[in-house]
Amino acid sequence: MKKWHRYHYKNLTYLAISIMIAIFLFKNQSFHQFLLHLGNYGYIGAFMGGILFVSTFTVSIGTVILFNLAEYLNPLEIALIAGIGAVVGDMTIFQFIRTKGLVDEIKHFFHYFGSDKLKHLIHTKYFSWTLPVVGAIIIASPLPDELGIGLMGISHLKIWKFVIVSFLLNSIGIFIVVSSSMVFR
Repeated sequence: MKKWHRYHYKNLTYLAISIMIAIFLFKNQSFHQFLLHLGNYGYIGAFMGGILFVSTFTVSIGTVILFNLAEYLNPLEIALIAGIGAVVGDMTIFQFIRTKGLVDEIKHFFHYFGSDKLKHLIHTKYFSWTLPVVGAIIIASPLPDELGIGLMGISHLKIWKFVIVSFLLNSIGIFIVVSSSMVFR
């Protein structure tokens, strides 16, 4: 137990374990069917679809749920409710990055392997404002949000600003995805 307390990469280990669990659950057929049936629950399904929409491992399931809801719900309503769900998913990732020491572990990892150029880049004046901008672009894109959230978490963005940015960008992205599903029907 003492070794675990001194171990520097606890959060990276937890992250690796959670990725393995997510892969296992994603391959489990009954769990997969349960997630797909969330679309039958209307706005609750939209909320859950929004939560699933932000992660690399669940974006496809979240998208299918939102596509199913687009058949009988207004795309704007889906986007707003799913946008709130996406904020919940993003905040979970954001808090993990900021408060659980993941940033410190990654910094320690880079220092261990020698990263003078990266260290210099992080401390430049341009770096502090480009991280949130690049993170916002990634969140607004159809790409999963983890990298964008990570960049925003590293940049020390205030939580209330992150919530607003996450809600707006995810709602817009979800609206575009749901609206495009109506075109392809």
